[in-house]
This record gives sequence, C-alpha cells and structure tokens, in this order.
Amino acid sequence: MTCSWWEGAAAVPDEERQLHATARQTELTKPPGSLGRLEEVAITLAALQGRERPDAERLAIHIFAADHGVVAEGVSAFPQAVTGQMLANFANGGAAINVLARCLNAHLRVFDLGLAAPVEPLAGVSQLNIAPGSTNFCSAPAMTDAHCNQALEAGRDALDAAVADGLDIYIAGEMGIGNTTSACALASALLTLAPRDLVGPGTGLDARGVERKLAVIERGLALHKQRTDAPFDALACLGGLEIAALTGAYVRAAQRGVPVLVDGYICSVAALCAVRLNATVRPWLLFGHRSAEPGHRHVLEALAAKPLLDIDMRLGEASGAAAAVPLLRLACALHNDMATFAEAAISSGSPA
Repeated sequence: MTCSWWEGAAAVPDEERQLHATARQTELTKPPGSLGRLEEVAITLAALQGRERPDAERLAIHIFAADHGVVAEGVSAFPQAVTGQMLANFANGGAAINVLARCLNAHLRVFDLGLAAPVEPLAGVSQLNIAPGSTNFCSAPAMTDAHCNQALEAGRDALDAAVADGLDIYIAGEMGIGNTTSACALASALLTLAPRDLVGPGTGLDARGVERKLAVIERGLALHKQRTDAPFDALACLGGLEIAALTGAYVRAAQRGVPVLVDGYICSVAALCAVRLNATVRPWLLFGHRSAEPGHRHVLEALAAKPLLDIDMRLGEASGAAAAVPLLRLACALHNDMATFAEAAISSGSPA
C-alpha cells in the first residue's frame, strides 16, 4: 500500500542540545526555574532547532483563505463577501496581521485557496483557486478527496518555499467566513465530543445564532457519521480548503524540522488534524495563545498544549501567535546572553 506524503516521519528533536540547554539554564545567574515558561521555551527551541543558541528572529507568516459553503445555513454574523474583502485588506497592508508582521519584521504571504466569488488579482496574494470554496457540509462532503489533497499540498508547498528562504519559526493563520463552524464540526469528530461542548459565537453570534450554528453542526455530523473515523475523511467531509492547507503546512514543517507557533481555535483544530494524520508532528508544535472561543480549551487539552498567552483574543489570521513572538525572542535572549555564575563570579546556590 502506498503511503501518503503526510505519513512521512517528522524530524527528530536534538536530544543532546536539549540536555545542554537544560544544563545551561542551571548555570545562569538566577534561581533554577525562576524564569518559568521562558526557560522551557528556550530549551524546547534549542532541541527543535538543533542549536546551542536558539533564535526566533526569522519568521514566516502565512495566511490561508477560503470560503465555506456552510455559510448558506446562516452560521455567521458576517456575509461571505467579507472573505474576499479581507484578502484585499491583507494585500493593502491594513489588517491586524499586517501590523503585527511589520512590528516583528516577519515575511507575510497570503494564499487564496478558493472563494465562492473570485476576486481580481491582488498584489502579494497567491490565488490558487482549488475550488470555489467548500461545499455546504449539511448536504455533501465539504471537499472532494482530490480538493482536500490539493489543499494539503498547497500548505506543504508554501512551507517548503519558506524553508528555502530561511526561517526560525513558522506561523500560519486563516481567513474564511464560517470557518469556526467547520472547525467545530471537525473538532467534534476528531475528539468524539458533543458539538455543544465546542460551539461558540465565532464572529459575534448572539445566543440564538449559536443555537442555530449548533443545529447545523449536528446535522453535518449526522450526515457524515459513517465516514469521519479516519482523520483525512473527517477533514474532507467537515473541514475547509484553508483548514486543510494549515494541516499540510504543519505536517511539512515537522518533516522539515521547523518549529511551529500555532495560532488560535481554527489553527489548533488543524494542528489536531495534523497530529492525527501523523503523530510524530506533535513535538514541533508550540501554541501562541488560548482563544476566547470556548471549544479551544478542549482542543488544547487533547494536544496537551500550554499556550503562552491567555488574553481573550479570538481574531484569527495568526494574530494571537504573532502576539506571542516577543516572548519567544525574550526567552532566546535570556538563554543566550545571561551570564553564568562562573562568568559573573557569583556563588551558585545549592538545595538546603
């Protein structure tokens, strides 16, 4: 039986670098553990990057965008046209992630996987046009197997191009009206949790809107229940083109030995799908923030993930992950540049 590309094993973190980084943390001029998670992050990056001095300066940020047929069921507070309008905003540099990318000196690229109403060519936007968005998963699978494969490959190829340019950390984000509905349905299938435990307001639904969204997700799950045990099938039936691209990018990053900083709810569902497709991906995933979207907690728990930030963000488009980058950079600077007890001629402490 021929294996799919995403089943190829991920790179192996450098255990020797991890041991050296752990030892160095005990030699720095501070009580052991006093910098908390910053110490953990530095040690993890040293192992993943295979470097004595971990770094988070070279960033690639990719935004994957696509429309969702399930919007026809009234699951969003915004019209579907907003997906294309936001692509124009990205191209013009006016979105939150544009501002964050400039502040971080990160290389930002935007990928249009497929819109219901295609837009004119936009500077800086790669228009792949795999399909005119996904199909309404209440009536048919969201994607054909072929389209799901193409979207996975689009994420893979985007990551490969970023690696060729050189990078320390990979960040991906999404844009697609209706995609919290798809993410919730996919998470429900992958986690075998009731959608009521995962559903949230998304772009700002009121209580009645959330109940309508829940009913739509339950219909979709019932329609596809015979085909959602396997992660690829669950993704094709319930996901979206941009969620599949995120999944492919995460798998490929792990295969290429690139640490990933995962964004919020939708990206974490894609990360969960990536890990279900290939369990060796998990060590390469760091998590930027805990989303205010209620389902995110369950996805993080399933991945045994500890996000760096918890500041009630729920915008998407990689904004939460980008906001966590300064913590990564500080963790690296502290690890690399603090003096050791010996260098500072300070007596080190010992357990009482």
